[in-house]
Formats: sequence, structure tokens, C-alpha cells
Amino acid sequence: MASEVRHGDCLDVVRGLAAGSVDLVYVDPPFFTQKTHSLVTRDRTTTFQFSDEWKSRTEYIEFLRARLKEFRRVLRAAGSLFFHCDTNASHHIRCLLDDVFGEAMFRSEIVWHYRRWSNSQRNPMPSHQTIFFYTRTDDYQYHQLFGDYSPSTNVDQILQRRQRDEHGKAVYARDGNGNVIHDGHKKGVPIADVWDIPLLNPKAMERVGYPTQKPILLLERIIALVTSPGDFVLDPFSGSGTTLVAAELLGRNSLGIDVAAEAVQLATQRLEQPFKTSSELLRKGRETYVQSDEEALAYLLGLPIVPVQRNRGIDAILKTSPGENPVLIRVQRRGESLADAANLLYNAGQTKKPAILVLVVTNSRQSAGLFNMVPPDVLLVNSTANELAERLADRGIGKLTP
Repeated sequence: MASEVRHGDCLDVVRGLAAGSVDLVYVDPPFFTQKTHSLVTRDRTTTFQFSDEWKSRTEYIEFLRARLKEFRRVLRAAGSLFFHCDTNASHHIRCLLDDVFGEAMFRSEIVWHYRRWSNSQRNPMPSHQTIFFYTRTDDYQYHQLFGDYSPSTNVDQILQRRQRDEHGKAVYARDGNGNVIHDGHKKGVPIADVWDIPLLNPKAMERVGYPTQKPILLLERIIALVTSPGDFVLDPFSGSGTTLVAAELLGRNSLGIDVAAEAVQLATQRLEQPFKTSSELLRKGRETYVQSDEEALAYLLGLPIVPVQRNRGIDAILKTSPGENPVLIRVQRRGESLADAANLLYNAGQTKKPAILVLVVTNSRQSAGLFNMVPPDVLLVNSTANELAERLADRGIGKLTP
């Protein structure tokens, strides 16, 4: 495939392209953050940065308007434009796109959702960006993509064909004898307008240290939706070249443009060895990462805790005041000795600088020798269920059954 990166203002470069020559324009411009974005590469040898500072919102919108008119001109009749933005100016950009492309050419407002882990603002943590989808005409190229069925979908819903009745209501299709008609092979559920695609892991091989770098998985989905192999993809604010790499991996031709010479050089280098980080989260699903022991957590009901996933020694962290060292908790499992449970907790907590390690004892009727093997830093706390069973036993009442 032919992939190229050009240095310059995209307005000047796109003016040199023929009308109706592009199948997809992906626009990921500055977001009107009124900041200069800067990031150092992992090896600390290079700093990439770009300015997103403007005299006024009007200046920003008119900057985009002039370029959007050119992007529309170079789109084929069946072409599409995807415009990436966030809450800084999304409400203004939607109106701008309606002006340039026409309200009738609006196809979707896609929400790219991801998880983040910190928020110093006094408002809900930002965890999404918006991608507006517009087309050049009503006769546009679109390839439906499918995702997995919801876990709540039963087998009948998957197997049986649906149709509209005389009232327009979706019902199971039936033959002349009233038998349900099966639908044969199902592709899955058509993708919706909320895309749960993770941000790039800080240690991902794909990450190159460029500010605002997007994951290739996101661009692959956009490109696959509205283009075919051999089509031409334009990214007029190409930055680190993610769109070009995604286009190359999918067998599309592409052109990237950027005003920063360092970005052009970086994108060119990435194209020489296109590489995509696989997402275990998307492959396995978020549910597979929920590994907390529900039976163990049941012993902690009513306590202000944060359950811990993917850790053999720690079940929960007690919520404490900001800045305090953590209180780490483990619940003794069935068939697990006190010594084994305490050692798992102790070893897991060594690097966490805990205020205290708490082991909830669910079976205290063990030899005294096992109690002596518990590390001194581990506080033993009898569970309510265990305490009740022992008190009842003292009164001659048999053991509790689950």
C-alpha cells in the first residue's frame, strides 16, 4: 500500500489534492484546550509537543471551517468524515459540521469510552471523547461491524428470526403452522455508538511518547466501517501517524499531514515497521478480570472497603483518610490454614507499605502451633460467622451449615 506523510499546513496540502479523490477523512485536530501539550518519550531522549492555544473560540472555529470545506471537497461521493473532539468544543463543532456538510449528512455521534484512574476536579471524571460521523452524500460506503451478544441474551434470542408484526412490533417469525423460524448463522450484534476501547497502556509497545496518541484499535474500527481495501484515507492532523499505521495494516492507501517536522519524522518511522499492541481486555472482556472471591467478600459486607482484583493475597483495602497508609484485608478460605492465609497476605503486602494487615479468620479451630506461625505484623480478626459458631458451640448447639 502507498502511505505518505507530508510536512506543512493541511489547508495548503489538501488544496493540492484532486476533488473527489479521498474515501475517508479522519480529523483529530487540537481540541481547544488552551494548553501546549508536551510528552517525553520512554527513553527520555525526545520531547514531542504541539500548541493548542488560541486568541478566541471564534479564531479556532474559523481555522477549522476553512479546512473542513477543503476536506469535503476532496471526499468522494461515497466518502465519510470522522471528526474527533472532546467537551472543550464539541457543541460548537457539531454546529460547524452541520454548516459545512449539511444537517442531513450527520450519521452518528460516537462516544469513545475508556477507563481512567485519577481525577483532581470537582466533577465526574472525564472518561470519553466524541467522534462525529458525517458523509459527503446519502449514497455512502458502510460496512456493518458486529460485536458479541450481551451476557443476558438467551439462546432462543440468538437462534430465532425476528420480524415486524402489523403493529410494527418486533416478534419471533413463524411459518404457516405456527412454528418458530430459525435464523441460521448469526453474526452477532451490530456495533453501537458507544465504543469501549482502552487507552494505550503506558508500557504498550505501540506507545511512542506523542501527546494525545490514539490506539490503533480505534482507528482500525473507523477505517473498517467506511472503507474497503485499496481505498484512500486522509489524516490532515496526523501527529504520531496512528491513522496511517492502521490504514497500512488494513491494506488502505493513506496520506498524513502535520505542521510539526518531529511528528512527520515519527510517523514516517512508524510506517517503516507498522506495529499494533493487542488488547487482552478487548479479547477476553472486562468480566474476565473480575477475580475477587465473592464468598470471601461476603464476610466483609457492611465495611467501607474497595475490593481488589487479580491479587492472590489481598481481598480488599479498607477506606481510610487521604494520605494514610493502607489497611489491607484477606479472608481465610475454606480448607486454608491460618499460616498459609497469613503468609499470602504478608507477602502481598510487603511492597504496599500498609498501616496494618488484617486476616479475617473463618476457621479458628486449628492447632495452637498454626497460630504461632502467623507473622507478627498480621492482625487476626474473628469473622462474625465464626464467632457466632463458636459461641453456639459453647452452648451445645451444633455447627452452622451454609
